[in-house]
Amino acid sequence: MNPKRRQRLFIVLFIVVGVGIAVGLTLFALNQNINLFYSPTQIAQGEAPEGRRIRAGGMVVDGSVIRSQESLEVSFEITDYENTVRVEYAGILPDLFREGQGIVAQGELDSRGVLKAVEVLAKHDENYMPPEVAEALEKAGKMPRPAGQEFNK
Repeated sequence: MNPKRRQRLFIVLFIVVGVGIAVGLTLFALNQNINLFYSPTQIAQGEAPEGRRIRAGGMVVDGSVIRSQESLEVSFEITDYENTVRVEYAGILPDLFREGQGIVAQGELDSRGVLKAVEVLAKHDENYMPPEVAEALEKAGKMPRPAGQEFNK
């Protein structure tokens, strides 16, 4: 093989290896940032991974919100009307957070099956519900109808 061809071959191999390493590092970084959504039923059935960041959503169970007197810690339960999951959060809850409302919490499951949330998101008006929560409630057959909407007869 002449020297010019050998040099071109090394350049092509260097580019292919460099692109392969860049793609591999990108996929690794993206894999670490994926937050999959799980309903309370999926969490109760053990489908959600423990110790990995996930998103869970449902309706806040009436009477389940417990606020700490000494800190910003709060715990509450979310439900898809089949199962419930306890959520523990330390921080300021959104202004629109309240019992009976759809929320999405992002965090990690601990060994007890409690979601240790790092972020809690609440809907922004009375007609909006996060798409994942709406889908989970529709599957359970418990989708609440928006205020003022009548059944079609």
